[in-house]
Amino acid sequence: MSIPIGLKKAAATCILRSEAGLLLLRRSKEPNLGKYVPVGGHLEPFETPGEAVIREVKEETGISIEEPRLRGILTETSPTEYNWIIYIYTADITAIPPVECAEGTLEWVTPERLDTIPIPTTDGFIYDYLSRPEFFIFDAVYNENVELITLVDEWSGRVLLGR
Repeated sequence: MSIPIGLKKAAATCILRSEAGLLLLRRSKEPNLGKYVPVGGHLEPFETPGEAVIREVKEETGISIEEPRLRGILTETSPTEYNWIIYIYTADITAIPPVECAEGTLEWVTPERLDTIPIPTTDGFIYDYLSRPEFFIFDAVYNENVELITLVDEWSGRVLLGR
């Protein structure tokens, strides 16, 4: 069964932090092929976002997290099949050597490197907001080429990109 274009898919991601930096995944498949992203994935039927993020972190990294902290929500809208609601969590962990991952290559990235590696445009704003104590709700709108054209923080009303 295919999902109709425009229908939002639900996902949960977790930004894993340690003294070594952020444990990110350089994706080996779409979406975001070749870009560094937090670990995470789709919500399974009858699964809460918190349950999903704990499961996805374990599946992709082998790390067990118990109390991820919900920091924000990202809604992505496009005229293509790229339409998501993403729950964004953080978890502080002890640095471990990255393991093999079917989704790509796990790598420790220092915050200073974030400006030098390929990341989704929205993620730069997310990492910036994580340095603040406030919750965020981002509304990202893309064109037919899945290029970000506007980004608004719905919680504060701030226009971060476009408009």
